[in-house]
Amino acid sequence: QVQLVESGGGLVQAGDSLRLSCAASGGTFGSTGIGWFRQAPGKEREFLATISRSGPSTYYADSVKGRSTISRDNAKNTVYLQVSSLKPEDTAVYYCAATYVSGVVTNRDYYRVWGQGTQVTVFS
Repeated sequence: QVQLVESGGGLVQAGDSLRLSCAASGGTFGSTGIGWFRQAPGKEREFLATISRSGPSTYYADSVKGRSTISRDNAKNTVYLQVSSLKPEDTAVYYCAATYVSGVVTNRDYYRVWGQGTQVTVFS
């Protein structure tokens, strides 16, 4: 199965944008859908966006809809999440995860492989 490594997090000012990357190795990247989640201290892990393995189809949570774009580059085995108009409440550890279920998958229980996460901190 694939292994995932996130990057692109950091300390940013409110209103700025970030592009997070999820690089995959091993397995067959093209056979996996990829989702982005985040977890803030004391809160549950929250679904943000997903891109299916074919199509591809995308889906966004209301918390990031309209200010985020998820995309994939199968030649580079990488999925990106661009988030703009960042707010302090976007501060969290951001994770990408892989699912072998086809179509749009929003339930984290269907994601089999997780990266280690990348910290995003937004200050006002």
